[in-house]
Amino acid sequence: MTSSLVTSSLVTSSLVTNGCRIDVWLWRARFVKTRALAVEMVERGAIRLTHQGRQTRVDKPGRQVQPGDELTFVCASRVIWLRIEGLGERRGPAEEARRLYTELPEGRSPDSSV
Repeated sequence: MTSSLVTSSLVTSSLVTNGCRIDVWLWRARFVKTRALAVEMVERGAIRLTHQGRQTRVDKPGRQVQPGDELTFVCASRVIWLRIEGLGERRGPAEEARRLYTELPEGRSPDSSV
């Protein structure tokens, strides 16, 4: 009975914290080749995160992201606006990585009026 209680609390705990480090997510979604490059990108302040309608500049690679959050950043000389759809379990093939996000139309970014 104790093991089922422990398992139950672990499942509940993982559902509550349903998040992933932003550096890990960028790597899993294949926007960067290594986690070190993802860390560098985040620490540079090159990523903007919109979470529950509030936009912030992310500067810590340990910042948690969740499905529904929106990111804005530059990748390969192109501004990318996207919504996180999934967190992923691993860095898989490109097709699997593509299912982790939905690209948003260019005018969709909250700071597009600037």
